[in-house]
Amino acid sequence: MIDVQDLVVSYGTATALEHVTLTVAAGEMVALLGPNGAGKSTLANTLAGLITPAAGTVAIGGRLALIPEGRQLFPDLTVADNLALGGWRSGRRDPSPVYDLLPRLAELAGRRAGVLSGGEQQMVAFGRAMMSDPDALVVDELSLGLAPNVTAGLAAHLTELNRERGLTVLLIEQNARLAFDLCHRAYVLESGRLVTEGACADLADDPRVAGAYLGGAIT
Repeated sequence: MIDVQDLVVSYGTATALEHVTLTVAAGEMVALLGPNGAGKSTLANTLAGLITPAAGTVAIGGRLALIPEGRQLFPDLTVADNLALGGWRSGRRDPSPVYDLLPRLAELAGRRAGVLSGGEQQMVAFGRAMMSDPDALVVDELSLGLAPNVTAGLAAHLTELNRERGLTVLLIEQNARLAFDLCHRAYVLESGRLVTEGACADLADDPRVAGAYLGGAIT
Protein backbone atom coordinates (compact mmCIF):
# COMPACT_ATOMS: atom_id res chain seq x y z
CA MET A 1 0.00 0.00 0.00
CA ILE A 2 2.91 2.36 0.82
CA ASP A 3 6.21 1.77 -0.96
CA VAL A 4 9.10 4.17 -0.41
CA GLN A 5 12.36 3.46 -2.19
CA ASP A 6 15.69 5.26 -1.70
CA LEU A 7 13.95 8.51 -0.77
CA VAL A 8 16.00 11.70 -0.46
CA VAL A 9 14.46 14.99 0.70
CA SER A 10 16.45 18.19 1.03
CA TYR A 11 15.78 21.70 2.31
CA GLY A 12 18.33 23.81 0.48
CA THR A 13 21.72 22.36 1.34
CA ALA A 14 20.39 20.38 4.31
CA THR A 15 19.35 16.76 3.78
CA ALA A 16 16.27 15.84 5.83
CA LEU A 17 15.87 12.26 4.58
CA GLU A 18 18.76 10.25 3.21
CA HIS A 19 18.03 7.16 1.10
CA VAL A 20 15.03 6.00 3.14
CA THR A 21 13.35 2.76 2.08
CA LEU A 22 10.25 1.38 3.80
CA THR A 23 7.07 -0.49 2.97
CA VAL A 24 3.65 -0.91 4.55
CA ALA A 25 1.54 -3.74 3.15
CA ALA A 26 -2.21 -3.42 2.67
CA GLY A 27 -3.99 -3.93 6.00
CA GLU A 28 -0.79 -3.59 8.02
CA MET A 29 -0.13 -1.28 10.99
CA VAL A 30 3.51 -0.19 11.01
CA ALA A 31 5.24 2.26 13.37
CA LEU A 32 7.92 4.82 12.58
CA LEU A 33 9.87 5.91 15.65
CA GLY A 34 12.43 8.64 16.11
CA PRO A 35 13.38 11.69 18.16
CA ASN A 36 12.49 15.29 17.33
CA GLY A 37 14.24 16.41 14.17
CA ALA A 38 14.70 12.89 12.83
CA GLY A 39 12.70 13.62 9.68
CA LYS A 40 9.46 11.84 10.61
CA SER A 41 7.15 14.73 9.67
CA THR A 42 9.13 15.33 6.49
CA LEU A 43 8.44 11.74 5.51
CA ALA A 44 4.73 12.10 6.38
CA ASN A 45 4.40 15.26 4.29
CA THR A 46 6.25 13.64 1.39
CA LEU A 47 3.89 10.67 1.45
CA ALA A 48 0.96 13.11 1.37
CA GLY A 49 2.40 14.88 -1.67
CA LEU A 50 3.14 18.11 0.16
CA ILE A 51 6.90 17.85 -0.40
CA THR A 52 8.65 16.91 -3.64
CA PRO A 53 11.61 14.57 -3.03
CA ALA A 54 15.05 15.24 -4.49
CA ALA A 55 15.45 11.57 -5.38
CA GLY A 56 13.82 8.19 -4.89
CA THR A 57 10.21 7.10 -5.35
CA VAL A 58 6.96 7.05 -3.38
CA ALA A 59 4.14 4.75 -4.51
CA ILE A 60 0.73 4.69 -2.82
CA GLY A 61 -1.66 1.87 -3.70
CA GLY A 62 -4.87 3.75 -3.00
CA ARG A 63 -6.23 6.85 -1.29
CA LEU A 64 -3.98 8.15 1.47
CA ALA A 65 -4.95 10.59 4.22
CA LEU A 66 -2.70 12.37 6.70
CA ILE A 67 -3.38 13.33 10.31
CA PRO A 68 -0.64 15.96 10.58
CA GLU A 69 1.45 16.80 13.60
CA GLY A 70 -0.18 19.67 15.48
CA ARG A 71 -3.56 18.82 13.87
CA GLN A 72 -3.54 21.92 11.59
CA LEU A 73 -7.26 22.63 11.80
CA PHE A 74 -8.98 25.79 10.61
CA PRO A 75 -9.63 27.32 14.04
CA ASP A 76 -12.30 29.82 12.96
CA LEU A 77 -14.36 27.21 11.13
CA THR A 78 -16.80 24.89 12.83
CA VAL A 79 -16.11 21.23 13.40
CA ALA A 80 -18.62 20.39 10.65
CA ASP A 81 -16.85 22.70 8.20
CA ASN A 82 -13.44 21.23 9.04
CA LEU A 83 -14.83 17.77 8.38
CA ALA A 84 -16.37 18.90 5.10
CA LEU A 85 -12.98 20.11 3.91
CA GLY A 86 -11.64 16.62 4.53
CA GLY A 87 -14.25 15.24 2.14
CA TRP A 88 -13.48 17.67 -0.66
CA ARG A 89 -11.29 15.31 -2.68
CA SER A 90 -13.51 12.25 -2.29
CA GLY A 91 -16.71 14.22 -2.87
CA ARG A 92 -18.10 12.99 0.45
CA ARG A 93 -20.40 15.52 2.07
CA ASP A 94 -22.23 13.36 4.59
CA PRO A 95 -20.31 13.22 7.90
CA SER A 96 -22.61 10.54 9.37
CA PRO A 97 -20.04 7.70 9.09
CA VAL A 98 -17.50 9.86 10.95
CA TYR A 99 -20.07 10.74 13.60
CA ASP A 100 -20.81 7.02 13.99
CA LEU A 101 -17.11 6.41 14.57
CA LEU A 102 -16.59 9.48 16.80
CA PRO A 103 -19.98 10.40 18.34
CA ARG A 104 -18.45 13.29 20.27
CA LEU A 105 -17.91 15.14 16.99
CA ALA A 106 -21.66 15.21 16.33
CA GLU A 107 -22.10 17.02 19.65
CA LEU A 108 -19.36 19.50 18.72
CA ALA A 109 -20.41 20.00 15.08
CA GLY A 110 -21.44 23.65 15.47
CA ARG A 111 -18.51 24.76 17.62
CA ARG A 112 -15.41 26.50 16.27
CA ALA A 113 -12.43 24.17 16.16
CA GLY A 114 -10.17 26.74 17.81
CA VAL A 115 -12.03 26.66 21.12
CA LEU A 116 -11.86 22.88 21.54
CA SER A 117 -9.53 21.00 23.87
CA GLY A 118 -6.45 19.30 22.45
CA GLY A 119 -8.11 15.92 22.59
CA GLU A 120 -11.23 17.20 20.83
CA GLN A 121 -9.10 18.85 18.15
CA GLN A 122 -7.28 15.58 17.56
CA MET A 123 -10.66 13.88 17.12
CA VAL A 124 -11.55 16.49 14.49
CA ALA A 125 -8.24 15.89 12.69
CA PHE A 126 -8.94 12.14 12.83
CA GLY A 127 -12.48 12.62 11.52
CA ARG A 128 -11.34 15.01 8.79
CA ALA A 129 -8.89 12.38 7.52
CA MET A 130 -11.58 9.71 7.53
CA MET A 131 -13.90 11.95 5.48
CA SER A 132 -11.68 11.20 2.49
CA ASP A 133 -12.52 7.49 2.81
CA PRO A 134 -8.84 6.51 2.78
CA ASP A 135 -7.26 3.15 2.10
CA ALA A 136 -4.17 4.19 4.06
CA LEU A 137 -3.75 6.58 6.98
CA VAL A 138 -0.53 8.29 8.06
CA VAL A 139 -0.79 9.46 11.67
CA ASP A 140 1.90 11.95 12.70
CA GLU A 141 2.23 11.97 16.50
CA LEU A 142 -1.14 10.64 17.63
CA SER A 143 -0.37 11.08 21.33
CA LEU A 144 1.38 14.47 21.26
CA GLY A 145 0.08 16.69 24.07
CA LEU A 146 -2.87 14.43 24.88
CA ALA A 147 -3.95 12.88 28.17
CA PRO A 148 -3.38 9.10 28.31
CA ASN A 149 -7.12 8.31 28.33
CA VAL A 150 -7.69 10.43 25.20
CA THR A 151 -4.76 8.75 23.46
CA ALA A 152 -6.11 5.33 24.44
CA GLY A 153 -9.50 6.13 22.94
CA LEU A 154 -8.04 7.28 19.62
CA ALA A 155 -5.72 4.27 19.55
CA ALA A 156 -8.73 1.99 20.01
CA HIS A 157 -10.42 3.64 17.01
CA LEU A 158 -7.30 3.07 14.90
CA THR A 159 -7.19 -0.58 15.88
CA GLU A 160 -10.88 -1.01 15.10
CA LEU A 161 -10.51 0.58 11.65
CA ASN A 162 -7.54 -1.63 10.90
CA ARG A 163 -9.20 -4.82 12.10
CA GLU A 164 -12.71 -4.28 10.74
CA ARG A 165 -12.11 -2.23 7.59
CA GLY A 166 -8.59 -3.27 6.69
CA LEU A 167 -7.29 0.31 6.93
CA THR A 168 -3.53 0.47 6.39
CA VAL A 169 -1.80 2.60 9.05
CA LEU A 170 1.65 4.17 9.30
CA LEU A 171 1.88 5.43 12.88
CA ILE A 172 4.61 8.03 13.41
CA GLU A 173 5.30 8.30 17.11
CA GLN A 174 7.79 9.29 19.80
CA ASN A 175 5.84 7.19 22.30
CA ALA A 176 7.44 3.83 21.54
CA ARG A 177 5.36 1.92 24.06
CA LEU A 178 2.15 3.05 22.38
CA ALA A 179 3.55 2.26 18.94
CA PHE A 180 4.72 -1.20 19.99
CA ASP A 181 1.34 -1.95 21.58
CA LEU A 182 -0.52 -1.08 18.36
CA CYS A 183 1.82 -2.27 15.61
CA HIS A 184 3.51 -5.53 14.69
CA ARG A 185 6.44 -3.97 12.84
CA ALA A 186 8.45 -0.77 13.18
CA TYR A 187 11.20 1.33 11.65
CA VAL A 188 13.51 3.65 13.61
CA LEU A 189 14.56 6.93 11.97
CA GLU A 190 17.41 9.03 13.30
CA SER A 191 18.98 12.09 11.65
CA GLY A 192 17.17 11.34 8.41
CA ARG A 193 18.35 7.75 8.13
CA LEU A 194 16.68 4.46 8.98
CA VAL A 195 18.90 2.85 11.58
CA THR A 196 16.95 -0.33 12.31
CA GLU A 197 13.69 -2.12 11.58
CA GLY A 198 11.91 -5.30 12.56
CA ALA A 199 9.12 -6.87 14.56
CA CYS A 200 8.08 -4.69 17.49
CA ALA A 201 8.62 -7.56 19.92
CA ASP A 202 12.20 -7.93 18.72
CA LEU A 203 12.90 -4.18 18.78
CA ALA A 204 11.55 -3.94 22.33
CA ASP A 205 14.19 -6.48 23.36
CA ASP A 206 16.98 -4.61 21.55
CA PRO A 207 19.05 -2.83 24.24
CA ARG A 208 19.74 0.13 21.94
CA VAL A 209 16.06 0.67 21.17
CA ALA A 210 14.93 0.01 24.74
CA GLY A 211 17.51 2.43 26.11
CA ALA A 212 16.71 5.20 23.66
CA TYR A 213 12.92 4.93 23.44
CA LEU A 214 11.64 2.83 26.33
CA GLY A 215 13.72 4.09 29.24
CA GLY A 216 15.48 0.76 29.59
CA ALA A 217 14.56 -2.83 28.99
CA ILE A 218 10.93 -3.92 29.30
CA THR A 219 10.33 -6.28 32.16
